[in-house]
Amino acid sequence: MILVEKITGLILAGGRAQRMGGIDKGLIPFHHKPLIESTIQRLKPQVESILINANRNITQYASYGYPVIMDETPDFSGPLAGFLAGLKACQTPYLLTTPCDSPLLPTDLGITLATELERDNRQLVYASTKAVDGKVWAQPVFCLMRADVQDSLVSFLKKGDLKIDRWFKELNSSAVIFDDEQAFANVNTPEELKSLEAASV
Repeated sequence: MILVEKITGLILAGGRAQRMGGIDKGLIPFHHKPLIESTIQRLKPQVESILINANRNITQYASYGYPVIMDETPDFSGPLAGFLAGLKACQTPYLLTTPCDSPLLPTDLGITLATELERDNRQLVYASTKAVDGKVWAQPVFCLMRADVQDSLVSFLKKGDLKIDRWFKELNSSAVIFDDEQAFANVNTPEELKSLEAASV
Protein backbone atom coordinates (compact mmCIF):
# COMPACT_ATOMS: atom_id res chain seq x y z
CA MET A 1 0.00 0.00 0.00
CA ILE A 2 1.34 3.44 -0.96
CA LEU A 3 1.15 5.66 2.09
CA VAL A 4 0.46 9.39 2.04
CA GLU A 5 3.90 9.82 3.63
CA LYS A 6 5.48 8.57 0.41
CA ILE A 7 3.76 11.10 -1.87
CA THR A 8 4.76 14.68 -2.69
CA GLY A 9 2.09 16.90 -4.21
CA LEU A 10 2.95 19.20 -7.12
CA ILE A 11 0.63 22.09 -8.01
CA LEU A 12 1.18 23.32 -11.56
CA ALA A 13 0.88 27.11 -11.75
CA GLY A 14 3.48 27.83 -14.39
CA GLY A 15 1.37 28.44 -17.49
CA ARG A 16 0.71 31.58 -19.51
CA ALA A 17 -3.10 31.49 -19.16
CA GLN A 18 -3.51 33.09 -22.58
CA ARG A 19 -7.26 32.46 -22.71
CA MET A 20 -7.62 34.34 -19.43
CA GLY A 21 -5.82 37.34 -20.90
CA GLY A 22 -2.48 36.30 -19.43
CA ILE A 23 -3.65 36.60 -15.83
CA ASP A 24 -1.91 34.21 -13.44
CA LYS A 25 -4.70 31.65 -13.01
CA GLY A 26 -3.65 30.40 -9.60
CA LEU A 27 -4.20 33.87 -8.17
CA ILE A 28 -7.62 34.53 -9.75
CA PRO A 29 -10.37 34.88 -7.09
CA PHE A 30 -12.66 31.85 -6.74
CA HIS A 31 -15.33 32.40 -4.10
CA HIS A 32 -13.31 35.41 -2.90
CA LYS A 33 -9.98 33.61 -2.48
CA PRO A 34 -7.23 32.69 -4.96
CA LEU A 35 -7.88 29.50 -6.93
CA ILE A 36 -4.70 27.89 -5.62
CA GLU A 37 -6.02 28.03 -2.05
CA SER A 38 -8.85 25.64 -2.95
CA THR A 39 -6.35 23.36 -4.67
CA ILE A 40 -4.06 23.34 -1.63
CA GLN A 41 -6.97 22.62 0.70
CA ARG A 42 -8.02 19.54 -1.27
CA LEU A 43 -4.53 18.26 -2.03
CA LYS A 44 -2.92 18.72 1.39
CA PRO A 45 -4.56 15.71 3.15
CA GLN A 46 -3.52 13.46 0.26
CA VAL A 47 0.23 14.09 0.38
CA GLU A 48 3.19 14.39 2.73
CA SER A 49 4.36 17.73 1.35
CA ILE A 50 3.52 20.22 -1.39
CA LEU A 51 5.56 21.92 -4.12
CA ILE A 52 4.28 24.79 -6.24
CA ASN A 53 5.55 25.11 -9.81
CA ALA A 54 5.33 28.75 -10.88
CA ASN A 55 7.21 31.01 -13.28
CA ARG A 56 5.96 34.40 -12.08
CA ASN A 57 4.51 35.99 -8.93
CA ILE A 58 6.94 33.82 -6.98
CA THR A 59 6.63 35.87 -3.79
CA GLN A 60 2.85 35.55 -3.73
CA TYR A 61 2.99 31.79 -4.20
CA ALA A 62 5.75 31.47 -1.60
CA SER A 63 3.49 33.18 0.94
CA TYR A 64 1.58 29.89 1.28
CA GLY A 65 4.61 28.38 2.98
CA TYR A 66 5.54 25.77 0.37
CA PRO A 67 8.63 25.63 -1.85
CA VAL A 68 8.12 27.35 -5.19
CA ILE A 69 10.04 25.81 -8.07
CA MET A 70 10.44 27.29 -11.54
CA ASP A 71 10.80 25.58 -14.91
CA GLU A 72 14.37 25.17 -16.05
CA THR A 73 13.39 26.67 -19.41
CA PRO A 74 12.18 30.28 -19.52
CA ASP A 75 9.64 29.82 -22.31
CA PHE A 76 6.57 28.40 -20.54
CA SER A 77 7.16 24.92 -21.94
CA GLY A 78 3.99 23.39 -20.56
CA PRO A 79 3.19 20.79 -17.91
CA LEU A 80 6.09 18.47 -18.71
CA ALA A 81 8.55 21.22 -17.75
CA GLY A 82 6.65 21.52 -14.48
CA PHE A 83 6.74 17.76 -14.01
CA LEU A 84 10.51 17.76 -14.42
CA ALA A 85 10.99 20.59 -11.93
CA GLY A 86 8.80 18.69 -9.49
CA LEU A 87 10.62 15.40 -9.96
CA LYS A 88 13.97 17.06 -9.35
CA ALA A 89 12.72 18.60 -6.11
CA CYS A 90 10.73 15.56 -4.96
CA GLN A 91 12.02 13.90 -1.79
CA THR A 92 9.54 11.00 -1.76
CA PRO A 93 9.13 7.91 -3.95
CA TYR A 94 6.00 9.27 -5.65
CA LEU A 95 4.80 12.57 -7.12
CA LEU A 96 1.10 13.49 -7.40
CA THR A 97 0.37 16.36 -9.80
CA THR A 98 -2.60 18.68 -10.21
CA PRO A 99 -3.17 22.04 -11.93
CA CYS A 100 -3.75 25.19 -9.89
CA ASP A 101 -7.08 25.97 -11.58
CA SER A 102 -9.16 22.89 -10.71
CA PRO A 103 -10.52 23.82 -7.28
CA LEU A 104 -12.89 20.84 -7.07
CA LEU A 105 -10.23 18.16 -7.58
CA PRO A 106 -11.18 14.79 -6.06
CA THR A 107 -10.33 14.31 -2.41
CA ASP A 108 -9.59 10.66 -3.24
CA LEU A 109 -7.36 11.42 -6.24
CA GLY A 110 -4.17 10.18 -4.60
CA ILE A 111 -5.48 6.95 -3.13
CA THR A 112 -7.39 6.03 -6.28
CA LEU A 113 -4.39 6.54 -8.55
CA ALA A 114 -2.07 4.84 -6.04
CA THR A 115 -4.27 1.74 -5.94
CA GLU A 116 -4.11 1.41 -9.73
CA LEU A 117 -0.38 2.13 -9.90
CA GLU A 118 0.42 -0.46 -7.27
CA ARG A 119 -1.94 -3.12 -8.57
CA ASP A 120 -0.37 -3.24 -12.03
CA ASN A 121 3.10 -2.05 -11.01
CA ARG A 122 2.82 0.98 -13.29
CA GLN A 123 5.30 3.83 -13.59
CA LEU A 124 2.58 6.43 -14.00
CA VAL A 125 -1.20 6.52 -13.69
CA TYR A 126 -3.42 9.41 -14.75
CA ALA A 127 -7.06 10.37 -14.38
CA SER A 128 -9.73 10.20 -17.03
CA THR A 129 -13.42 11.08 -17.04
CA LYS A 130 -16.41 9.81 -18.97
CA ALA A 131 -18.82 12.32 -20.50
CA VAL A 132 -22.57 11.76 -20.63
CA ASP A 133 -22.23 10.61 -24.24
CA GLY A 134 -19.85 7.89 -23.09
CA LYS A 135 -16.70 9.48 -24.51
CA VAL A 136 -13.65 9.11 -22.28
CA TRP A 137 -11.49 12.20 -21.81
CA ALA A 138 -7.95 12.02 -20.52
CA GLN A 139 -7.06 14.39 -17.67
CA PRO A 140 -3.27 13.94 -17.95
CA VAL A 141 -2.13 16.72 -15.61
CA PHE A 142 -3.82 14.84 -12.77
CA CYS A 143 -1.39 11.98 -12.36
CA LEU A 144 0.68 9.94 -9.94
CA MET A 145 4.17 8.92 -11.01
CA ARG A 146 7.14 7.16 -9.57
CA ALA A 147 9.95 9.62 -8.87
CA ASP A 148 12.36 7.42 -10.81
CA VAL A 149 10.72 8.31 -14.14
CA GLN A 150 12.83 11.48 -14.09
CA ASP A 151 15.49 10.10 -16.44
CA SER A 152 12.82 9.07 -18.94
CA LEU A 153 11.35 12.57 -18.93
CA VAL A 154 14.76 14.21 -19.34
CA SER A 155 15.46 12.04 -22.40
CA PHE A 156 12.01 12.76 -23.84
CA LEU A 157 12.35 16.53 -23.48
CA LYS A 158 15.81 16.46 -25.06
CA LYS A 159 14.11 15.30 -28.25
CA GLY A 160 12.21 18.58 -28.28
CA ASP A 161 8.85 16.97 -27.73
CA LEU A 162 6.43 18.58 -25.26
CA LYS A 163 3.36 16.41 -25.84
CA ILE A 164 2.32 14.91 -22.53
CA ASP A 165 0.46 11.94 -24.04
CA ARG A 166 3.49 10.92 -26.10
CA TRP A 167 5.64 10.75 -22.99
CA PHE A 168 3.02 8.67 -21.20
CA LYS A 169 3.15 6.16 -24.07
CA GLU A 170 6.87 5.66 -23.47
CA LEU A 171 6.13 4.57 -19.90
CA ASN A 172 4.26 1.68 -18.35
CA SER A 173 1.22 3.88 -17.78
CA SER A 174 -2.54 3.57 -17.53
CA ALA A 175 -5.65 5.64 -16.82
CA VAL A 176 -8.29 5.51 -14.11
CA ILE A 177 -11.79 6.71 -14.95
CA PHE A 178 -13.37 8.93 -12.29
CA ASP A 179 -17.15 9.25 -12.17
CA ASP A 180 -17.34 12.93 -11.22
CA GLU A 181 -16.45 14.85 -14.37
CA GLN A 182 -17.08 18.16 -12.60
CA ALA A 183 -14.25 17.47 -10.14
CA PHE A 184 -11.74 17.98 -12.95
CA ALA A 185 -13.29 21.17 -14.31
CA ASN A 186 -10.71 23.90 -14.76
CA VAL A 187 -10.72 27.60 -15.50
CA ASN A 188 -9.55 28.71 -18.94
CA THR A 189 -11.90 31.63 -19.58
CA PRO A 190 -13.83 34.15 -17.44
CA GLU A 191 -17.02 32.37 -18.47
CA GLU A 192 -15.73 29.04 -17.16
CA LEU A 193 -14.81 30.73 -13.88
CA LYS A 194 -18.38 32.02 -13.44
CA SER A 195 -19.84 28.64 -14.36
CA LEU A 196 -17.59 26.79 -11.91
CA GLU A 197 -18.40 29.20 -9.09
CA ALA A 198 -22.11 28.76 -9.72
CA ALA A 199 -21.79 24.96 -9.76
CA SER A 200 -19.86 24.82 -6.48
CA VAL A 201 -21.98 27.02 -4.23
